[in-house]
Amino acid sequence: MKIEKKILACVDQSHFADYVADYAAWAAQRMNAPLEFLHVIDRHPEIATGNDHSGAIGFDAQEHLLTELSKEEGLRSKAAREQGRLFLNRLRDRAISAGVESPDVRQRYGNLVETMTEQEDDVRLFVLGRRGQSAEITQRDLGRNVERVVRGLHKPILTITEDYTEPRRVMIAFDGGIVTRRGVEMVAASPLFKGLPVHLLMSGKESQDAEKQLEWARKTLESTGFDAQTSLIPGDAERIIAKTVSEQNIDILIMGAYSHSPLRSLLLGSKTSDMLRSAKIPTLLLR
Repeated sequence: MKIEKKILACVDQSHFADYVADYAAWAAQRMNAPLEFLHVIDRHPEIATGNDHSGAIGFDAQEHLLTELSKEEGLRSKAAREQGRLFLNRLRDRAISAGVESPDVRQRYGNLVETMTEQEDDVRLFVLGRRGQSAEITQRDLGRNVERVVRGLHKPILTITEDYTEPRRVMIAFDGGIVTRRGVEMVAASPLFKGLPVHLLMSGKESQDAEKQLEWARKTLESTGFDAQTSLIPGDAERIIAKTVSEQNIDILIMGAYSHSPLRSLLLGSKTSDMLRSAKIPTLLLR
């Protein structure tokens, strides 16, 4: 029996999860694919109990302390599971209200990247919040797991910002490379964006064959019924993409992601991370 590949929405217990759920529900209905919510509980949370065990001395004190700590860990684990169950059920109800039939939920202990990688063969599209629970406290503009997750996967990943707006206009940041060429072919073949106008933008360094590459992308999309427009604007890609997104009222941006090594990104910074920080709309990342 062939198992239908799913939309996998990866959520943590932050208010960003609601927006992830909304976009995942939208994608699941557009692609006529099953939807599953995944919540990963860290096995080693950096949580202090607040209890002082330093006075546990005397006969059999060590064994008693280990037993006490084990009980405390068991209670925390049980509470985390129950809290996660209620959280996932709420998101499932939210997706059902949006029109999704029988969304599934899964809760796992472990590492987020490893768990998502294990699931990848059964997934058509990942949906992930660009920020998460840590941003509730730190106000960081890009979640600490985003780059590691994207680098660890090969399937498309829709990264979500705050608020939900039903997508009406799509833009592909096209550079003529193999990743964005595959992205154009994916958009042309997928029902996810069918019926939506697509804007193809080529920016960055000038290239002699840029117009030829753009024409290929336009024809590839039009051959499957898309209304495709093109723009060729040499210059700083990040600035031009942000400007075009605003001027064209784009709702979803599609772009290649993390094409350079982690070491190079560490030394010189990452253009993908910079774009994710500056982009105010959901972004579909291609690897």
